[in-house]
Parts: sequence; C-alpha cells; structure tokens
Amino acid sequence: MIICSGREVSKMYGGSVVLNDLAFDIYSGDRIGVVGSNGSGKTTLFKLLSGHDKQDSGEIHWKKNIKVGYLEQIPNFSSIITCRGVLELAFKDLIEIQAEMKVLETKMKDEEDSHALNIIMKRYGTIQDEFALKDGYEMEAKIEYISNGLNIQDLLNKNFHDLSGGEKTKVCLGLSLLQNPDIILLDEPTNHLDIGSVEWLSTYLKSYEGTIIVISHDRYFLDEINTKIFDMEGGELTVYHSNYSRFVIEKEQRLLKEFESYKLQQQKIKKMKQTIKTLKEWANRANPPNANMHRRAKSMEKALERMEKIDRPQLNRRKMKLTLDHSDRSGTDVMVMENVSKKYDDKVIVNDGNMGLRYQDKIVLLGNNGVGKSTILKMIMGDIPPDKGKIAIGSNVKIGYLSQGELFPDSGSKVLDSFRENVSVTEGEARNILAKFLFYGHAVFKQVSQLSGGERMRLRLAQLMHQDLNFLVMDEPTNHLDIESREVLEEALSEFNGTILAVSHDRYFINKLFDKVYWIQNGRLTFFEGNYDSVKDKILAKEMDAKQPLEKVKKKNTHTDEKKKDHHSVVGLDQLEQELIELERQMDDIDQKMFHEKDVTMLERLFNEKVEYEHAKDQIYQKLESMMNVG
Repeated sequence: MIICSGREVSKMYGGSVVLNDLAFDIYSGDRIGVVGSNGSGKTTLFKLLSGHDKQDSGEIHWKKNIKVGYLEQIPNFSSIITCRGVLELAFKDLIEIQAEMKVLETKMKDEEDSHALNIIMKRYGTIQDEFALKDGYEMEAKIEYISNGLNIQDLLNKNFHDLSGGEKTKVCLGLSLLQNPDIILLDEPTNHLDIGSVEWLSTYLKSYEGTIIVISHDRYFLDEINTKIFDMEGGELTVYHSNYSRFVIEKEQRLLKEFESYKLQQQKIKKMKQTIKTLKEWANRANPPNANMHRRAKSMEKALERMEKIDRPQLNRRKMKLTLDHSDRSGTDVMVMENVSKKYDDKVIVNDGNMGLRYQDKIVLLGNNGVGKSTILKMIMGDIPPDKGKIAIGSNVKIGYLSQGELFPDSGSKVLDSFRENVSVTEGEARNILAKFLFYGHAVFKQVSQLSGGERMRLRLAQLMHQDLNFLVMDEPTNHLDIESREVLEEALSEFNGTILAVSHDRYFINKLFDKVYWIQNGRLTFFEGNYDSVKDKILAKEMDAKQPLEKVKKKNTHTDEKKKDHHSVVGLDQLEQELIELERQMDDIDQKMFHEKDVTMLERLFNEKVEYEHAKDQIYQKLESMMNVG
C-alpha cells in the first residue's frame, strides 16, 4: 500500500537547485536508505517529508492519518527537564491519564456521597480501560528497554541541558523510537552509538512494524536494515530495490549502460551534423542552389533539435585523492604494552592490560562508549602516563595520530596555513595537495574554525597523508566522512606500508581493513584473531542477549549458565503468570461488584481491596523483570 508519493518535487535554496523534479513512492513497511554525497539534498528531502519545509513545486501526497516521526535538530526543551522527562514526552497522553487516575483514586477514598462516588468510579473505569488499551502499564518497561538498548541508563536522571551534543542526540533518538510513528525518519542514527548499541538498534529496526527511512553513511547498517535505496545525486533521485552492497553493483552497471547509450547518441549526432554540413555544401555548389537539399538539411536540423539529449553520466565524481607517503620501515616490534593499569577516580580503564603491534599489523581496538579506548590511544601516544606497567615504542617508529576530539584548535588560522604548519611544502605545492582533499580555490583561505566536522577531518587526513610516518594511530577516522570519502580512505590505508592501530565503530570499515581485534570490557583487554563479524559472534552475543526486542524479552526463559539451565526458572515464570491471571480475574470481579454496589462503606472496602491487588500485581511484575534480567 502506497502511503506517500511525490511527483515533480523541486526545491531551491539561495538560487541553487537542491531537488529537481523528484518522483518517488513510499510503501507501508518500506525500509529505505537515503544515500548520496554531502550536499546532495538528503536532509532537504527529510525536511519536506516531515513537513518542516515545503517544496517550491510539485506535490507530495500522504495517506490519511499517517504519523511521521523526525527530529530535525535537538529541540528546545524546558531548562529543568531530565532525560527521563524527555523520553516520557512520547507518552504525554498516557501520563495525563495516569495523573487523572491518581486524582480520582484520592477522590474515591474521600467521597461519601454514593451518587457522586458512582460518577467518579464510572469515569475512573473509563480512563483505566483507555490506559490499559494504550499499553500504559508497559510505559516504564518500554522506557527502560530503549534506555538499555541505546546505553543511556546513566543519563536518565540528569538534566537534559547538561548533556553533551552526542548524549542529547542519543536521548532524542530514544524519544523518536518510543513515539513509534507510522514512518520514522532517522538522520545518521548510528552516530555517537557504540557497537553494542548499533547492533541493538539494527535488531530493533528489523522488527519495527512501521516504515523506516534512514540517512546514513554506515554501509554495514544500510546492508542490515534496508531493502530499498534512494540514491540522491545532482538534485535527482534514483530508486534501487536492494540493500547498499547490491545497490553499488547495480548503480555501476546502470551508469555503464547509460554511458554506452550516451556514446552511441553522440556518434549519431556527430554523423547527423556531418550530413547536414555536407547537404548544405552540395546544395550551395549547385547552380542554381539546390532547394531540395536545403530542405533536407533543414529537416535534419529540426530532427536534431527535437532529439532528447542524453546527459553524460558522471562515472568519476570528484573524490579525495589519498596516497600515503612511505617512510622508512620501523623495527619489527612497533609497540609493546605490558601489564598496564589506569584508572580515573574509582573507574578502572584498564587493569593489567597487554597489547603488542608488529610491523605492518592492522589492528582495531573495540569496546563500548566510555570504556577507555581513547585513553589507551593517548597512553600509547605518551600524552598521559599509565598508573602501572610500561608502554614501549619500537625502533625507527614515526607516529601519526588522528584524534577523535578537537581536530584543530579554534584559532584564526586559515586552511592553507594550518596545513603548512605540519607539512613543509611551498604554498603552490600545498594548494595542489589540498585540492586533492576537495579544498579548491578560495576554500584554502577559509578559517579552520568555520569548517564543518567533515572538512576538518579531511584537512587532518591531508596532513597525515603527507608526513613521514610508518605507524598510524587513528581514533574514529571515518567520523564525518561521506561514503565516497570513506571508500577512498579505505583504499589508501589498505595500501599503506606501515602499521595501523585504530578505534572505530564503523563495522564496514573494520571488516575491510582489520583482521586482528583487541576488545576492552570491564578493564580487561582481550585479543581475537579475525574481522568484526567473527568478533561479533564471539563477544557481542552476550551483550545482544541483554538487548533483545521487547516481545522476546517478555517471553524469554531465564537462565544464567549451562550449569543452572534447568526447568526451575520456567516453572517460576509459569507460576507467576498464573498468579497474574488469577489476580486480574479477581480484580474484574471487584469491578463488577463496585459497579452494582450502592453502600458507601462497602464501596470503600472494595476499592481498598482492589488497591491491594494492584500492589500485588506490581510486585509480580517486578519479580518477572528480575527473573528475565538474570544472566
């Protein structure tokens, strides 16, 4: 079923065409990935779909009563709202009902007039049914489930305005998921998420009942989630019915076919022009001039004008051109970490950690956010000392470091000057190098403080690529880069003749380049041989078990390990479920009695009995939750 369709949709900003005559259909249940280089119109399309902006021409038609969820930017919430309060905004109607229920419960206790009490009870029963029908009793469980999945449990009681930009983004992502719209628009949802949370989000979205449209540079994520691709290029949109990897192949095949058609048409046009020229020459040579040949030439000219010209396909778009300078090789042992420990306050970063890198190793350090990956890189760089143990750098090792944090200080430096601070070349040579990193013309005189995150990353990569290095230490090198730039970076790193140690949550990048992994968790460093997929199977399985889809969590049988895996937990669950059924039956009986009872004293007794049953239900739910969280 089509729930949204666009026809001849166009949009301009500042005199530049951003979207040009777009045509698309969105079906119920679609999983659409929107891809394209930076500035290709992806976010503009989202603004039109969400109603945050309006097209200049064309039409976008929606099926009636479709709810669209999109957070264009971090909203301006109240200055005193907590993160839990932000998430609860998804249940605004339910919270209002819940508040009214509490007020009515107080009134029922205090009301002595039987007629007034009956009116209060009737209203209470109505809104209680509405609360239950809208899954009000699952509200807290849903908030906890989303918080655990996105790893934001520790943020719930903090003031939203005290969070970092990345933390705010994660909380707002949680709000979007809890709102459960018919169409959810996600703009780079995996940014700021650690690998465990990205895996959880992938699993969650696979079982999402609505339509998903996602802008992402995370190719692994696009392969997992999407079955349709909207390719944005040059203000136009092309639809592919595939995931990302298949789309890359299909697009290449389509461009090659279009280029063949373009070449054939150009040959035809060339022949037609030559024929027109020849006919005119022959006609003019005749004495008198041959009118018939002139007519034929004129007819061919009109046919040429009417011909629908095929635009030349852009097979090779402007990309970064990365080539790593080759330094003298390092010694065999590039870096050795022995029994290193480090902690901040009471938080253990690493405890008796050991790591070794040998010449030409390509190793990735993985772990969830906040476990200390960047701290380990800084200890290797010598920026901070370990509390215990030693880190030794091998002979003839020349290190280049790409930091995840502030890539450049906010000084008044221009791009050209900042580049030359690290690379000793003439101004002309510097401008030629920067052009390969897409800094053209006057862009080299732009202040570094005015650059976007992606532009700063490109500038830092330009410096690294042209220094005398044989050991690269990189902290999230693909952050802020579009897909094409990531592909160029991967190609350059694959040809690098030295040693690489990287921290990354880009699973596609990891799989393509790295075959050795160090995993850090709870202060322990563990080495694994293999790429990300094999590491995921060995390590992340336990984490993913704790973050299963909500419906699976409800049905899951509890077990801690193989020795404790028996029928007792199943029996315990069954028993609690039976107790719940019995309590609900008794509460239904009380509701019936209260409806017909006229005596105020008896009504109060029945109400108090029902409250006790409600408390008993809450205790059973807590026991169920506790049993499900075991292991």
